[in-house]
Amino acid sequence: MTTSSEYVEIEGVLLLATLTTGSELGLLALHGSNEGGTAELAGSLAERCGATSLVFTQPGVPDPVHIPSPRMAVGHCTLLRDFLSRVALTVSLHGHNRTATPRAIFLGGGNRRAARLVADGLDALRPEFDPVTDLDEIPVKLRGLHSRNPVNLTRRGGVQVELPLAARTERRRWAPGVPDRPPRSVLDALAKGVESLASAMPGD
Repeated sequence: MTTSSEYVEIEGVLLLATLTTGSELGLLALHGSNEGGTAELAGSLAERCGATSLVFTQPGVPDPVHIPSPRMAVGHCTLLRDFLSRVALTVSLHGHNRTATPRAIFLGGGNRRAARLVADGLDALRPEFDPVTDLDEIPVKLRGLHSRNPVNLTRRGGVQVELPLAARTERRRWAPGVPDRPPRSVLDALAKGVESLASAMPGD
């Protein structure tokens, strides 16, 4: 596995993209500085499962800008192009702060078979967390179905995993310079789901 980084400007925002190459299964964290724990989960899962990972962060920025996922699919990001050409199926990790559903893990994205396989791995987290695959029960903005969303741009599409705060980090409030540490139980459950994808590599 090799790691490469580049700075890329998107809509006037400077981001650091970091690509670690591995298998045709990809882990993606588009908002690593906004959605605490997603960058750490992507890196840990990729290392554990031998997958490729691409993480975007805004290092040293106290108030990171959130760019909607479809607008992150820019042609001038070399590492994103490399990721999309290398990877067949993507698991894109995001964070939500929905107060009405603080235990829900929403599994969106265009590859619905893959979403159900990841959900099977996450079932081990019940009753602490509740994996949701029914699109009608997922808030529209969290479904990850836009055609320009990077999760849907790899050959077999992918799964958008929206994790509540408690599933992303053991830290309960943001503090500058303090790293996020995802719960081990969540890492293990996600790894089980990702490994099942690697074995099946389902189409949509």
